[in-house]
Amino acid sequence: MLQFLIRRLIGAVVIMFLIGAFTFFLFYTIPQDFAELSCGKNCSPENIAVIRENLGLDKPITAQFWEFMRGIVAGRDFTQGHCSAPCLGMSFDSGEFVWDSIMDRFPLTLSLTVGGLVIFLLVGLGAGLLAAWKRGTVADKAVSGASIVLSSFQIYFLGPIVLGIVVYQTGWMENPSYQPFTENPFAWAAGMIIPWAVMATIFTAQYTRMSRSTMIEQLQEEHVRTARAKGMRQRYVFFRYAWRGSLIPIVTILGIDLSALLSGAVVTEFTFDLAGIGRLAVDSSLTKDLPVTMGVMLFGAFFILILNIIVDLTYAYIDPRVRLS
Repeated sequence: MLQFLIRRLIGAVVIMFLIGAFTFFLFYTIPQDFAELSCGKNCSPENIAVIRENLGLDKPITAQFWEFMRGIVAGRDFTQGHCSAPCLGMSFDSGEFVWDSIMDRFPLTLSLTVGGLVIFLLVGLGAGLLAAWKRGTVADKAVSGASIVLSSFQIYFLGPIVLGIVVYQTGWMENPSYQPFTENPFAWAAGMIIPWAVMATIFTAQYTRMSRSTMIEQLQEEHVRTARAKGMRQRYVFFRYAWRGSLIPIVTILGIDLSALLSGAVVTEFTFDLAGIGRLAVDSSLTKDLPVTMGVMLFGAFFILILNIIVDLTYAYIDPRVRLS
């Protein structure tokens, strides 16, 4: 297990380096003077030269890339001050340190992810287990039918409908907004409840169908049939043997969804006008703000790699038949 973890962590570092290198050199193929972009319109050549020197754009590309990668580990010095590790550079557009910009947006994205995750896991897995337990009954057909209908919805379609009904027409709720949990937990939950509900509706359908199908498949396994043949109670066999084995494919999809949400739920944040990491990524791409774009990509890649490792480790805990070497 320890050797597996060490190998995966080393592989994650290598992949992060390759992603950073690919993104960095890809953006430098754009025929655009980043100093001129940062300076804005009607900027004198003297000011552009000063900005180019302050941002380090007057150095060779390889030297700039080395300074960027070294700054992640040891920090960097700019004319505006010292950027502590992990330093992802300084924004060409706003002049702020990239890591600070990401950390300012991350609490909103984290709140969006955690709230929606709790709801759609509880409802989705619960409904899927109920449908598998009552297989072939009216409850099973109702749950399966509802999940098929809801799975056809998209956030950019369902979100405006919900906003139009509960915010603009009836006035039952206010527009989604973010307030830190530490300042006011009730305002934090009230401002995020609509995005949570819409996200949960979309994702619940997926996890309901998956948990139902995997549970039914597990109930046909030999070890489950053997447990039944020994006279064990149906409920004990259902939760002790079948349910645990059915979690493996669910954990796999959950790791993918969670990493995507944590690295920036772009559609959700744009639909509800929330300034999270996803919104930051799109805005930086539109303005060709290389440091911010690279920082967000590396931040997202970090979560994807770490959560993949956690998923692999979870396999061995859920199913003792799985061995990591």
